[in-house]
Amino acid sequence: MGDAGFLENLFHGRLRKDQFFMDYDAVDEGKVQSLVSRLHEVTSNYSPAQLEAEGRVPEAVLVGLKQIGLFGITVPAEYGGLGFSLSEYLRVIESISGDDMALCLIPLAHLSIGMKGILLFANEQQKSKYLPEAASGRMVFGYALTEPKIGSDAQNISTTAILSEDGTHYLLNGGKTYITNGNYAQGLTVFAQTDPENPGKGMAAFIVETAWEGVRIGKDMPKMGLKISSTTSIQFKDVRVPVENRLGADGDGFKIAMTILNYGRLGLGAASSGVMLQSLADMYGRASSRVQFGRPIKEYELIQEKMVRAKVHAFAARSMTYFTAKALEADPLANVAIESSHCKLYGTTQAWDTLYDALQTAGGSGFLATQPYEKRMRDFRVTTIFEGTSEIHSIYPPLTLLRGYAKEFGGSALGALRFARKLRKTRVFDGLVIEHKELQKAKALACRLEKTIRRQLARGMIRYGKRVLVHEFYLRRVTRLSLAMFQLVAACSFLHAKADRGGVNKEDKALLAYLVAEATEVYQRERRFGSDKLERAHEQVYAGIDK
Repeated sequence: MGDAGFLENLFHGRLRKDQFFMDYDAVDEGKVQSLVSRLHEVTSNYSPAQLEAEGRVPEAVLVGLKQIGLFGITVPAEYGGLGFSLSEYLRVIESISGDDMALCLIPLAHLSIGMKGILLFANEQQKSKYLPEAASGRMVFGYALTEPKIGSDAQNISTTAILSEDGTHYLLNGGKTYITNGNYAQGLTVFAQTDPENPGKGMAAFIVETAWEGVRIGKDMPKMGLKISSTTSIQFKDVRVPVENRLGADGDGFKIAMTILNYGRLGLGAASSGVMLQSLADMYGRASSRVQFGRPIKEYELIQEKMVRAKVHAFAARSMTYFTAKALEADPLANVAIESSHCKLYGTTQAWDTLYDALQTAGGSGFLATQPYEKRMRDFRVTTIFEGTSEIHSIYPPLTLLRGYAKEFGGSALGALRFARKLRKTRVFDGLVIEHKELQKAKALACRLEKTIRRQLARGMIRYGKRVLVHEFYLRRVTRLSLAMFQLVAACSFLHAKADRGGVNKEDKALLAYLVAEATEVYQRERRFGSDKLERAHEQVYAGIDK
């Protein structure tokens, strides 16, 4: 694992200014748009509705996608790829996700998670063998972690890979489910327990070819959306996996899985901002042409509100996504779990609300299947579930921090008390000096949020201790405060770089002011520690349900 990310450093008393003051002007936009244009040429004869009716990407389209290099966007040129940076790759995802999320998912799953482990953790022999195949699309990859009984609890997967007596291969047995690209894939990154008696500690990652004996891929699962993507179960029965196909060391599996998921979550963040921007364009077009009571409906505040939210939330999602991407470009193994979790949670939930607003703005016509809104909502809905559900990401950041703190103070009650006192006194973020006056208000609020989060974490350590996992309302409050702070941090970082290049404009200031107003509401609502009346009423109502 690489260096800690900005937020983990911040909450452990370290201010990494280099992780805030970054260069955002390194994306070759011409290269990005050239690839997007070629993609549109490949798919020009097929509308999203036509592709969905086919139920699978036509072979001619799939060949075309491979020929333009879509499956090798992030693979270095020496292995036959296009060599795009992470930020450039995310710009491609952002640009195409608004067109057809189902088509976007196939290369996204291949690049962001399927073959990402090879890029990050493979040795030179493994890279030379598999990266050229992956870049050309001759081997499309899937990511095989989830199991029928195991979703987010990845350390406790039951698939096993037992080393043979002669040490030449592993015998892989078990089953995976909900595997994207299942029936498109020729290769898989598979996670299994090499020491079933010590789940998690004996977990490893393997490159598995789907043509090998004992690999059985199920039929495509019928889904409410993403119908041209392939989602399957996969069974492994005594599959002989050469030891040369293990990624990293034995026991590195969980670390590898979590590192890869950081990239997958950023892909979802980029897709979310793309969907929101497309929805904004649709809303503005419809609201400009639709006249009610003698005025275009774009002149009505309740319609304007939907468009404004789409604009602001797309800006925030993009800022957080590229802030995190820049950290990974500096250190591909950086521990940005908190940042990527925030990107995934914020992007997918806000984009879902924006899709609802777009359909609502379209009125009755929005409900027709001939319009794009229905398909977009069906396709996008799963993003709030995979790569960790919204519920998991609503509690994950503070849990990660509290577990890290426990390791520092040793887990004793007295140690927790002393550490909590230290935590409450720390004021690291105050040391971040931002010269541009346009950003001062946002930075000041981010400082208040940081202090509140520290206070909340300190009180949680003392009050709940090891029982904190069951106090999800408390954990969610901390996450909401952290997410509000991260939005401001990422937006300030992006706009600071822009100001250095010539200044922020009036629209930038308005976007930031809106984010500050939203974050202020979060601060006022979530800064309490104890339960509120609604949460206490929840307990009584659920007690009746549970009878």
